[in-house]
Amino acid sequence: MAAPIVIVGAGLAGLRTAEELRRGGYDGGLVLLGDESRLPYDRPPLSKQFVRGETDDTTLRPAEFFEEKNIDLRLGAQAVAVDTGARRLALGDGSTLDYSHLVIATGLRPRRLPGLPDLRGVHVLRGHADATALRDELAGARKALVVGAGFIGCELAASFRATGVDVVLIEPQPTPLASVLGEQVGELVARMHRAEGVDLRCGTGLDSFLADDAGRVRGAVLSDGTEEPADLVVIGVGSRPATEWLADSGIALAEPADGGGVLADEVGRTSADRVWAVGDVAAWRHDTGERKRVEHWTNAGEQAKLLACALLGAEPPTAARVPYFWSDQYDVKIQALGTPTATDEVRVVADDGRKFLAYYAHDGVLTGVVGAGMTAQVMKARAKIAAGVPVAELLAPT
Repeated sequence: MAAPIVIVGAGLAGLRTAEELRRGGYDGGLVLLGDESRLPYDRPPLSKQFVRGETDDTTLRPAEFFEEKNIDLRLGAQAVAVDTGARRLALGDGSTLDYSHLVIATGLRPRRLPGLPDLRGVHVLRGHADATALRDELAGARKALVVGAGFIGCELAASFRATGVDVVLIEPQPTPLASVLGEQVGELVARMHRAEGVDLRCGTGLDSFLADDAGRVRGAVLSDGTEEPADLVVIGVGSRPATEWLADSGIALAEPADGGGVLADEVGRTSADRVWAVGDVAAWRHDTGERKRVEHWTNAGEQAKLLACALLGAEPPTAARVPYFWSDQYDVKIQALGTPTATDEVRVVADDGRKFLAYYAHDGVLTGVVGAGMTAQVMKARAKIAAGVPVAELLAPT
């Protein structure tokens, strides 16, 4: 019997790849390995509806789906090594699994701040278990300290305020999301959080924790020397690719300074024969020739389509791909199209004090649009970004 295609990682990228392989006509053996015991689930709601107690179920597909599609879903199964010459995986339970093709979709692990003690009441958020533990403690909390004003930190701050918890949000950079969207738009996001009662302190980091005699956090000392009491603390300082198990595989990895991840071409092929990478863990080659990871929900599905086509020898989609991501904070959906960066020229073209729309340009060409509460205006820009329209044309009076 021929060895199956094996997908390591049962998150969104791994699931979408399995779906696309079946959709593309592949009817051979297909194994989907997940190191958690839960059915594949959606992560974005964890920092929002789930942690607020508005939903309990974020499952992406029911168990029957995997039976119907003849996908061998193995939960609680962790890959610990791979022999690319023998095309064989080693699993955490001591067993092995041969593959015809291997798809790496292991995603990310949350970063932790070094040198800090492991205290009760200190959380990170990546998986369902993290979110459950945080939700359980949030019910009795009065004040939370959120460390890091990236997307996860901002979403959690908004969710905590929605449940009536006081929030101190600290960020070493000058504004929230400064490294992603730049300081100008970051200041508009800061304004929204302050209007909702968040005690936002930029240019401030975490120095140490304060703990009680039972080993539970009771606050923190900030980088400016301030002692800040808190019932719970969430560390949201980014994530790193889950590639430790590939250390001795010979599969080329990006340097940590470059974001890490599994190096791959524009359809997910890695340096090893019949080994592919997809999703947050994958540093794909982009049109510029640069290889970088893209940690967005929509990217996982788009990459899965391209990878499945390439693996099956089919023609890939030809439509220009315009990256898209979003973040729900309070009653506002922040949306981004294209590739906005902190170093782009930014022009805020609409701002009513809460909702806003901003154009991003590089060398005068529109590269991205970011809007808050302006869904129609953002989505109308897709074709213009794909066409590389000069931003001056958009700003010219009509």
